[in-house]
Amino acid sequence: MPKRKPRADNEFLNKPARKRKRHSLLGGLFSFLWWPPVRNIILLAIIGVVAWWQWEALTGLFGWGLLFIAAAFITIIVQVKRRKLSSFILRLNRWLGTAAFVLAAWGILAVLDLGGKFGDVLIMEPAPVVDILIIIGLTIVGVVMVSPRACIRLVAKFLSRLGVQFQRRPAKVPRYLEKQLDAERAAMPPHIQLHPRPPIEEKPPMPHEMEQPTVRPEKVMPKSPLVTPSERETVAGATALTTQELRQVAQEVWKKYGQSSDLVVVDGWRLPPIDILDTTPEIEFSEADNVHRAKIIEDALASYGVETKVVQINAGPTVTQFGVEPGWDRKLRERKERGKNGEVTVTLEEVSKTRVKVDRITSLANDLALALAAPSIRIEAPVPGKSMVGIEVPNTSIGVVSLRGVIESSTYQKQQARSKLALALGKGAGGESITGDLTRMPHLLIAGATGSGKTVCLNAVISCLLLNNTPFDTRFIMIDPKRVELTPYNSIPHLATPVIVDTSKALSTLRWLSQEMDQRYQKLASAGVRNIEGYNKNREGADKLPYMVLVIDELADLMMTSFDEVEHTLCRLAQLARATGIHLVVATQRPSVDVVTGLIKANFPTRISFAVTSQVDSRTILDSTGAEKLLGKGDMLYMPTEAAKPKRLQGCFVSDPEVERLVYFWNSQKEQEAAPIKIEPLVIPATMGGRGGQQEDPLMDAARELAQEHDHISTSYLQRKLHIGYPRAARIMEQIEEEMGGEVVGEGEEETGAG
Repeated sequence: MPKRKPRADNEFLNKPARKRKRHSLLGGLFSFLWWPPVRNIILLAIIGVVAWWQWEALTGLFGWGLLFIAAAFITIIVQVKRRKLSSFILRLNRWLGTAAFVLAAWGILAVLDLGGKFGDVLIMEPAPVVDILIIIGLTIVGVVMVSPRACIRLVAKFLSRLGVQFQRRPAKVPRYLEKQLDAERAAMPPHIQLHPRPPIEEKPPMPHEMEQPTVRPEKVMPKSPLVTPSERETVAGATALTTQELRQVAQEVWKKYGQSSDLVVVDGWRLPPIDILDTTPEIEFSEADNVHRAKIIEDALASYGVETKVVQINAGPTVTQFGVEPGWDRKLRERKERGKNGEVTVTLEEVSKTRVKVDRITSLANDLALALAAPSIRIEAPVPGKSMVGIEVPNTSIGVVSLRGVIESSTYQKQQARSKLALALGKGAGGESITGDLTRMPHLLIAGATGSGKTVCLNAVISCLLLNNTPFDTRFIMIDPKRVELTPYNSIPHLATPVIVDTSKALSTLRWLSQEMDQRYQKLASAGVRNIEGYNKNREGADKLPYMVLVIDELADLMMTSFDEVEHTLCRLAQLARATGIHLVVATQRPSVDVVTGLIKANFPTRISFAVTSQVDSRTILDSTGAEKLLGKGDMLYMPTEAAKPKRLQGCFVSDPEVERLVYFWNSQKEQEAAPIKIEPLVIPATMGGRGGQQEDPLMDAARELAQEHDHISTSYLQRKLHIGYPRAARIMEQIEEEMGGEVVGEGEEETGAG
């Protein structure tokens, strides 16, 4: 038989002991030389020897500029050690500016004959003046590259001042003419006001309707949207300055926007331009700060045994959302092996791995808030449509989301092209614009504590509708029990009736709106169409059926006045009014179960919750927790109809001057007016219903017949005959007693009086 070759594993054991010892010594020496401190010392020694050997050549080539080269090498080595080579790309302008500064300093050394041959090439040595200009130019380039924004602001400021200096100033009036003009002004009547005309170069010719009036201001003052004529006469002396300021601002707005030829005209009405709204600059957030907080999140979760990785960072105006991808939960097993030299090595072998459960991340919300030094954080697990968990951390400075910024976004423009009732709601946690369509909602329920931003949200909704709809397209009915929040809209032509502040009139308006819905269904049926879009398809102007938007600022006050009637009417409108173009926008600051009942929530699928005080209120409005952790000042959770989870937004901010400009713009158009809607004649009179103007019970006629057939009836008798409960029977019994003017049943006849 042929002899077997020895195994490869035994070759090392078959070697002589001297060779094995020599092999181990060489391996140890190589490991010692490759040790990072020893390796760095050897590298520095080699560089020092080469520099000493070629010192004369280096100094002749670079001169004292060797210091700059050494500093550059040290900077590169430090960045490599810290693994921050990306800073050379992210801050390229600063590095280039620093290089320009270094070249300028090297040029100064070259002028002093200390820059070597490289410095001579840099300044080119044509003349001393040219050398100085080259150094100054490099310095200016360095300043511009390091701080470009400050340089742009400085240049703009210089140009503006230069333009002011070159403006033509008006010629000075001689002293004798000034005395003559003063004497003429003193002789004029007091009601005549002179407005000195500026030079022709400063003011272009204006149309006749835009000239300043020269008669009494009271005769040409437009109707103020805030003060009625009777109040203007009684408090004219006390509010003269305020009225004058408002009139001046309103006239400037109308002259600037109202007479422009670029306005869109629809059915004879001019739509307000987007310039009527203010522009708010957005706050820029530091990318380095977000990266640092992402590292804190990973380290904090790893300290509790949860392996994660931040895969996405979405910086929003209020919060920054960190997208965390769950890692693996690994099970390891120790494995012991005996080496070739007899040593025992222990290795860890992975047996199995499973994904980290989402519940383990959500349970660490308070620990993450402690690590990030945040007041509270909200965890969205998981983020809809993405395989990650969203950790929302509040920003150090909260940005303001302007209504104009959202309206100018492409998201809102696409929404507006599809629907006339497009709404700008705000910006999400990632800074994206969020919009809504009132025709698809089709009703909106808003809740939140006092001062959380409900009224500002209502103003944003109303402003969006006023920007895109004429009075022929949309009409408003506003109910404001607070008397101060919605009254600035009193003079807009879109109102079907002045803002309602009386609770009893609000109940009558709800009844009228229910009848209006029934009449609209009859119109749609006679026209053979299914909804308001089909009815208005071939109609224009006053022939169209306008959308009707009911805005209620405080639902709790109405529910305290008449709970049953308000709940019944609102639910009936919410169930049936969508096809007729009637939409509800209801707000309340008390989202309790006696105000936002289960029946109301079922008919208002689209809801917005601002900051609330407890988890109970959050569950009442959203059916989930999370609203109690909001930051206030417009921070909200928006739950659309098609979403399973609410989305966090920063609502749009609309200031009072913007509302005043928008109201005055519509109030100043007098070419035509939409036909007013008569609400009062359609209201059910109080005498036709029960007590206090309430609707009569449908079983009252049957109860009257029973009272006429029998001499005495009782509450229990009505329960048995009408098959109703005791509270309803007792109410019917009290109404029958009031109508008959006395008691219908005597004592002791509760059960036997009816025979």
